[in-house]
Amino acid sequence: MSRPPDGTTGVAGASAPRLPSTPLALILSALTLVSIVLATAFGAESIPIEEVGRTVVGRLRGDEVDAAHSVIIFDLRLPRSILAAIVGAGLALAGALMQALVRNPLAEPYLLGVSAGASVGATVVITLGSLAALGVWALSAGALLGALSASVAVYTIARAQGGLTPLRLILSGVVLSSAFMAMSSLLVFTAADPHAADNVMFWMLGSVAGATWTKVQIAGVLVMVAACAMLAIHSWLDAYAAGTDTASSLGVPVRGVRNALFAVQGVLVGVMVAVAGGIGFVGLIVPHAARLLVGATHRAMLPVAVCGGALFLVWVDVVSRVASAPREMPLGIVTGLIGAPVFLLLMGRRQYVFGGGTS
Repeated sequence: MSRPPDGTTGVAGASAPRLPSTPLALILSALTLVSIVLATAFGAESIPIEEVGRTVVGRLRGDEVDAAHSVIIFDLRLPRSILAAIVGAGLALAGALMQALVRNPLAEPYLLGVSAGASVGATVVITLGSLAALGVWALSAGALLGALSASVAVYTIARAQGGLTPLRLILSGVVLSSAFMAMSSLLVFTAADPHAADNVMFWMLGSVAGATWTKVQIAGVLVMVAACAMLAIHSWLDAYAAGTDTASSLGVPVRGVRNALFAVQGVLVGVMVAVAGGIGFVGLIVPHAARLLVGATHRAMLPVAVCGGALFLVWVDVVSRVASAPREMPLGIVTGLIGAPVFLLLMGRRQYVFGGGTS
């Protein structure tokens, strides 16, 4: 089976970097930090950016500041914007790892049914009131338990069928995803609360409105550790993407890499879905854009994808706040409206190779 020059089943000819990855990642990081500050000015109550600057500086110095603006900025919007950046980075990283795991550029973070499993857990909490003792953490805990259970189920079924091959993983994930979605629909259909369907639908489309500093810390540490771990084995990921035979001949522990990719992306997606719900397209289009900009090697692509995903979702959250104010639009709607045409544009600019065949 023929493969692109870079050894992946991704973008043909993407192995020659177009832009230096390190400066681009630094620029994206700086833009993300600036965007997080600017994003605190947008919302149901608009705050002038000058007032945002005064409030932030005054709070850091210990000066007296407007109490209402201080609460809005530091307790509501700042953790929300930071969480949006973290979730965007995590989904972009998970998407890149999923595409490497199954060696398919159409793969996205929710391919293996993790999001559907999280939906079951969240629906159980919403419709049945389970985990009520956890208070505000009940929904996130239920979603995380559902996501991790889905990952274990996919892993177990794929292993029982002969191993974690890309085809078995995809088939197991697709089948279980359908089953999980049916379970969620059944729970909503039989729920006593007439508003259960609306609550479940809003959660499934994604939102960072419930951001807290604790969620920011948990998700941020996880994304940072996962990104550093994957960058540490970037050469193994490149070899694995070229095929298991090639990787084995180069001394790469194929089984260990495959298990690590599965575990890391599973936990990443589970936690991201638990803190923000299901947000589509980020893990699909951002890795593609990163490959087009800097090439397909993971050492160059992963930092750009992580930083690009963070910047992208910060502004998606801003759009969700102002597009239908005072109501908030779920993030999944915005990413879908932006992601679909962007992905078609990316496909139109370059020739893609899927599984060795040209399309």
